[in-house]
Amino acid sequence: MAQKVQVILVDDLDGGAADETVTFALDGVSYEIDLSTKNAQELRDAFASWVGNARKVSSRTSTARPARRSGRSSGSARATEVREWARANGYTVNDRGRISQEIQTAFDAAH
Repeated sequence: MAQKVQVILVDDLDGGAADETVTFALDGVSYEIDLSTKNAQELRDAFASWVGNARKVSSRTSTARPARRSGRSSGSARATEVREWARANGYTVNDRGRISQEIQTAFDAAH
């Protein structure tokens, strides 16, 4: 049996039929709103004077997370340390590539 799924967008402002989803951001928070063509244009018009005087930034800038810091050593130094420990403790591990989660978990438990 075939099924047909239909998504109907409803204008979040007035409850009528929506033609598009508009995305915007303010104070570091991104928003989406489904709007008719008319309401979408009204929103764009309302933002026009501010957008015209603003700087455009990449969306990555607003969602970038700071680098995670931990007490562990850097990636390659840690990998070398884990491999040496694994071999000394009877694990088979390659000289290159990904170290299995099993070995990493055992290493963490031992340290």
